[in-house]
Amino acid sequence: MKIPEKIKVAGVVYDVIKRPFIEIDSNRNYQGACTYQDTEISILDDLSDERKEDVFFHELTHAIFYEAGYEEADEEMVNRIGKVLHQVFKDNDLNQYKDFTKKRV
Repeated sequence: MKIPEKIKVAGVVYDVIKRPFIEIDSNRNYQGACTYQDTEISILDDLSDERKEDVFFHELTHAIFYEAGYEEADEEMVNRIGKVLHQVFKDNDLNQYKDFTKKRV
């Protein structure tokens, strides 16, 4: 699966950036981060492709919760929903629905 460079969440465009390190509160022991104010999802660049996908969906889930009005989301819930969201996108061809609304008359 190709991770997009940008993704729209509730009308807000988030840049998806791969970084050599991710620092939060002077700690560089993170695989990803979602910065709401800068509308960025950061992913650690030296992860395997599979792990990058997993981190992307985790951080995307943070963005979804934030844009839905949950400023502080429970990390356990984000972990669980992020894993399921990753599986749904990975195991299903959702491209067939991309132009659905354009094809309707």
